[in-house]
Amino acid sequence: MKIEKIKIMRLSEPRGPQPPAAEARLSDGRPQAASRCRMPFQASFGIVALFLSAFLCRCATIGTPTGGPRDTLPPVIVRMNPDNFATNRPTVDHERIFIEFDEFVQIKDQQKEFYTSPAMKKKPLVTLRGRGIVVQLRDTLEPNTTYALNFGSAIRDNNEGNPLYSMRYVFSTGPEIDSMLASGYTADAYKADSVPKSYIWFFPADSVEHVAEYDSTLFKYKPSVIARAETNGIFIAQNLKPIDYVVYGFQDKNDNQLYEPGVDQIGFVEGRHNPARMPDFAMWYDSLRHYVTAAPQLYLRMFTDRAFRRQLLSETARPRQHQAMLYFTTAHPQIRSIRFDSIPDERIIVDPQTEGRDTVALWFHLPAAELPDTLKGEITYLKHDSLNVLQPVTEPLKLTWRLIETKEQERERERLERERRKAEEAGEEWQEPEKENPFGYKLPLSGDINPEQGLTADFDYPLARLDSAAVRLTATGADKQETDIPVHFVRDTARLRRWYIRAAWQPATAYTLTVPAGALTDIAGLSNDSLVGKYTTLDPDKFATVKIHVAARDPQKRYIVQLLNGSGSLEQEKRDVTAGDVQFNYVPAGDIRFRLIEDLNGNGRWDTGNVVERRQPERAELYRNDAGEDTFATKVNWEIEFAMDMDAIFAPVNMETLQRRLDEQELQRLRREAEKQAKEGPKRPQHDHGNNMNDSFNATGGMFSRFR
Repeated sequence: MKIEKIKIMRLSEPRGPQPPAAEARLSDGRPQAASRCRMPFQASFGIVALFLSAFLCRCATIGTPTGGPRDTLPPVIVRMNPDNFATNRPTVDHERIFIEFDEFVQIKDQQKEFYTSPAMKKKPLVTLRGRGIVVQLRDTLEPNTTYALNFGSAIRDNNEGNPLYSMRYVFSTGPEIDSMLASGYTADAYKADSVPKSYIWFFPADSVEHVAEYDSTLFKYKPSVIARAETNGIFIAQNLKPIDYVVYGFQDKNDNQLYEPGVDQIGFVEGRHNPARMPDFAMWYDSLRHYVTAAPQLYLRMFTDRAFRRQLLSETARPRQHQAMLYFTTAHPQIRSIRFDSIPDERIIVDPQTEGRDTVALWFHLPAAELPDTLKGEITYLKHDSLNVLQPVTEPLKLTWRLIETKEQERERERLERERRKAEEAGEEWQEPEKENPFGYKLPLSGDINPEQGLTADFDYPLARLDSAAVRLTATGADKQETDIPVHFVRDTARLRRWYIRAAWQPATAYTLTVPAGALTDIAGLSNDSLVGKYTTLDPDKFATVKIHVAARDPQKRYIVQLLNGSGSLEQEKRDVTAGDVQFNYVPAGDIRFRLIEDLNGNGRWDTGNVVERRQPERAELYRNDAGEDTFATKVNWEIEFAMDMDAIFAPVNMETLQRRLDEQELQRLRREAEKQAKEGPKRPQHDHGNNMNDSFNATGGMFSRFR
């Protein structure tokens, strides 16, 4: 795909009021599906205006379709009242703006697509009128401020629903339009993928306070300029001033255009950034995705900040007779004590279910007959008060449980009752069938075992008794002789109900695991039936082996190397990696990728960031070779080697390296798309959108004519 770009050159100062400039247009030739228009710009605004006016002349005539292929053209703006880029507009509310199109339109996903920059206390009301829309402002505006109404893809034609992408209406309550630009890229800090549709907030640096140990900008101030990233993670912020800004971005998962800590991903850029002093960047129209994109100047690594949430006990439940659940609103709740009237303290087992301990399970080690249906007690823990200060509080607990039959259980009970009545009417003796053992476990009783991982068993309840001496593991050799193998049960340090079955597993060997009845008993007093498992360990000749030569100048630094499958799911992981060699065995044939994590604190896991403390998340990068490839093929009995220079992979990111990475990602995407199309075969030809690119540029609100 050929990409040609427009280079953006800034003028030193914004200009005063100007007549609406000509909107950038492409030539009327029929470009290829992914072609771009090359328009080199100079610093002289007069040359730019003259150049753009030529495009306007070529696109002045609007034709009326008379039949033929299905309509794929979006609506075209024919009139705005007041005009776009109007200045000295009144600041009082109830101002109305009318935008007329060449056809009837509809408004779709207004809550998700439409936003204003800066935000207004009362969102404007957008309604349909004839072949246009009416925007009624319902808020008193700030003086000497440039406002932009961003419609996204909310405006569509009424018949076919063709969206008018990136439509903007800009006006100012002062004598000039702020007209500087900045670009950037939002990426998931862990997955290293683009984060689409994020909002980027620009705060004038001199208007917010800076406290190193507590950054409250997002919660105390309103941004002066708002931009939004496209589906590729790129954003272009418009109508900026030539001043210093602090920049934040968040992914609005609930479509309420508000940052919700712990729910929305958040990111921030270190330091201050003045668009007048930032490097030049290129911008172009992506005719495949139908929006303007650019080379990024700013880089926001998005993460979920779980620290800034009020600590309180939000919900309790008792899903089982021997289990209760406590749900806290933040990680690492500080519990002082838990007490119940009818259960001795030593019979209560506290079991955190999540890494941050915000979900806690309580297990009751008592016979079912001694557990009442309603448990009453209290919990003492630290809770945020109205001033956001943690204070010890004691709250009552009331946990109720009752047996609720499933549909299957109800039908089975009714069937047995009918059989019993039928037997009694016939004068026959009826015996109730033996019920299925309710002892719950998850342990495969057949299949293949990775010798490096062994077997894993999960139980419904924590075990109260495990007779490992009664468990027998035998290996069957080529001569059909059975050999006893020592076997051990090891409980997971973080998950109370998970156990690992350890043994000296040998490759390509058959094993039999025998767990006699009653060897396992849980806290509910339930015991297992006899279990017999038949397994075969994997043959290394049927898998690939991956060797990695790790280079790093600092021998003290620790890294995590994750091996992913072609779809990005985690297959294997190596922690505490330093300079030297790392080897992955038993790698299935197919595509693989690598995620590398810079484990700064050496705790063996990726750590998220904290926006209040202005702490960025640990860096995670996808490995790419010198050709920019991030996906590699493996085959049976292959041994494949990689050399990874951690200092190069985790080198500081600048505009040049970021753009190179994005170009490589795009080439990889196009290559995978081409391979997918080659497998699926040719598709039906679609109407060429090339001639419609001129109309799409009309929707940008004169982006190219208002740049600095």
